[in-house]
Amino acid sequence: MLPVLALAVWGFRLSGLGAGALYFVVWWIVLFAVLPFRAAPDGTEVVVPGQDLGAPHKPQMRRKAVWTTLVSDVVFIVAVAAFPLAGL
Repeated sequence: MLPVLALAVWGFRLSGLGAGALYFVVWWIVLFAVLPFRAAPDGTEVVVPGQDLGAPHKPQMRRKAVWTTLVSDVVFIVAVAAFPLAGL
């Protein structure tokens, strides 16, 4: 994450706060895109009263956070590289 922000600040002349804010927004958008992957309910676990029947047994949030960070790095660099083309 830090090398990507450094590239945006020094390579594309964004402010540090602007690069951090843009990365924050991109990361959360990508997280919501990644969350549904491999989230099918197991179907074999015991359901606790009041539990959502569609809740995954093992949500694997650490793995999804890592994937979110990797994909966000790529999306962020592409978005920042497109700024000069858009005149921003």
